[in-house]
Amino acid sequence: MSAAGRKPEYEERFVRGGGPGGQKVNKTSSTVVLRDPATGIEVRCDTERSQSRNRALARALLQKKVTEQRRQQAAREQDAREKERRRRRQKSRAQKAKMVEEKRKHGAQKALRRRVEAER
Repeated sequence: MSAAGRKPEYEERFVRGGGPGGQKVNKTSSTVVLRDPATGIEVRCDTERSQSRNRALARALLQKKVTEQRRQQAAREQDAREKERRRRRQKSRAQKAKMVEEKRKHGAQKALRRRVEAER
């Protein structure tokens, strides 16, 4: 399939710029707005006077942001897997002994709080 027949992976709009420049800015649509439909990330580039330069800069910026978001998502998933692995692993003998000792101490503390029964 040729490049012309392929659907672009992003939505592209050209809008009029703002700021100083007077009539030239008000007449030309040199600002480029790109949106990635898969992630919803939108970038706006109006740093250059040329629409084609802004377009190239916007593509690079969009790609950078999408890559960063994917990297962060992968890191979050990896952290979740590691957390689950740590949660499920078997405790060592020392950890288990410490846990049992803590429970014993806690039980003794609770026993002290019980109501004292009168002797008959």
